[in-house]
Amino acid sequence: MKLAKLSLAAIVVAGLASHSFAADSLADAFKNGKVKGELRAWYFDRDTDAPAAAGGAWDRKKGDADIINMGVILNYVTDSFYGFKMGATFQSNYAPFADDDAKALFYNDMYGSGAVLSEMYVQYTIDKTTAKVGRQFIDTPLIKGSSSRMIKQSFEGALITNTNLPDTTLAAGYISKWQNRTSSDTDAQKSDVADFEKFNDDGAYTFLAINKSIPGLTITGQWAQVVDVADVYYTELAYAAKINDFRYGLAGQYLITDYDESGEDDGSFYGVKASFGVGAFNMYAAYAEVDDDNDASVSADVGGADPIYTANVIHSGDYTAGSKGYAIDANYEVVKGAKIGARYSDINLKAANSDYDVIDVYANYAFDGALKGFGVEVQYETKDKDASTGSSNELRFRANYKF
Repeated sequence: MKLAKLSLAAIVVAGLASHSFAADSLADAFKNGKVKGELRAWYFDRDTDAPAAAGGAWDRKKGDADIINMGVILNYVTDSFYGFKMGATFQSNYAPFADDDAKALFYNDMYGSGAVLSEMYVQYTIDKTTAKVGRQFIDTPLIKGSSSRMIKQSFEGALITNTNLPDTTLAAGYISKWQNRTSSDTDAQKSDVADFEKFNDDGAYTFLAINKSIPGLTITGQWAQVVDVADVYYTELAYAAKINDFRYGLAGQYLITDYDESGEDDGSFYGVKASFGVGAFNMYAAYAEVDDDNDASVSADVGGADPIYTANVIHSGDYTAGSKGYAIDANYEVVKGAKIGARYSDINLKAANSDYDVIDVYANYAFDGALKGFGVEVQYETKDKDASTGSSNELRFRANYKF
């Protein structure tokens, strides 16, 4: 890891004399560390509106099947010792009841048994600068792990974050490897929880800046480069305010994908979103449009990044060249910890008979009292395509206990 090779020695030596130590010894740092985890039981039912592939072949776009998954997440972080911390996170996934149809349909996202050490890092903090090196979860607009499946994507590399400038967060990072949800061999019809593998020949770089100097306004800018593939530039302005119990907001986003291959056109998209809320009710309307020249692929999203405002609840947004559409979402907190909502999106594509609309309904409830830590979530999505084929629907149920 090129960035990881940058020595922290000078920073460490400069800060030792004045650093506030949370633990008196290395043994105390480990003894006073924090453990947390999560038990998961999930059920997915997916209908692609297409017959299963002939001969039992694995094809994630064909078939009708359901799957039950169970898994455990365990996380441990030491106490701070001279500014240093260590952290580790295990993720596991098991689908013991999956039949052949489920294996063929879910092999690339939900079917894959095993466990993986998704986080194992060393972190050092001095003043308002934090450096984290090793396996880690990352959450930025262009590089992000998604928690929508049993296994969340993770990254191996180095990330440095600084907040010295007023109301400003700066971050720079390098990724050498990444861990996907599953690692599958469709020919051998075998799928396991994914391990870390090299990302591209020379990895990916990123720089992020977030500024909140103007009250209510958040300005975000990020650059990410997949070496010898593409440079991606993303910016967003989001304003939010409230008058008594009335909340409102306006946001805009713009992304450019600059492909390295000679003669290949750049891709881009823009989006706008307006939102408002009163009491327990919230709503937004969004519009996004992709330039005609090329797909606005978030090519540096090594993971589950999906920044476009018109993304669906279950499936990702559409970055196809020439696509444009809108989305409307409304949700209501019935009681504390319980929310219900619905989303409608309509997407128009350049290709004939390719337009589609999506309806999502969702609900979640976080228990309290004797069942504190336990929560359930239900999502249902139906996709209606203009063509005679291509429609689909999916149901997802999640039960989680966090401790």
